[in-house]
Amino acid sequence: MRRLFWVGVGVALTVVVVRQGRRLVEQYAPAGSGDAVKGAVRLGSALRAARDDFRTGVAEREAELLDALVGDVDLDTLRANAPRHRAELRDTFGRPPRDGLASDLAARGWADEPTTDPDDDERAPFF
Repeated sequence: MRRLFWVGVGVALTVVVVRQGRRLVEQYAPAGSGDAVKGAVRLGSALRAARDDFRTGVAEREAELLDALVGDVDLDTLRANAPRHRAELRDTFGRPPRDGLASDLAARGWADEPTTDPDDDERAPFF
């Protein structure tokens, strides 16, 4: 019963404060300021609606692109099998030579080709 009493007191005080606040605004605010506030509120709600529509469109397009890219493939299964697939590819195609870049270039037939751009200087390298 005590809680109900205090809830009633809180509601009554809220009503009194809101009415007094509206009276003060009407008394001291310039004419037309209420319309400006209503316009700003309308503009804010229109911007929120546009943002929500944009986010919905982006989510739909992202889903379309993901479906077009991946299709009906289960990504979790692919991720789980990725280490095994990598190992199979390494076994099939072999690993690059471990004794450095020179032997790798020689193996590919590029041993006598330059590995840097002669036009680059030390101040502006490509990489």
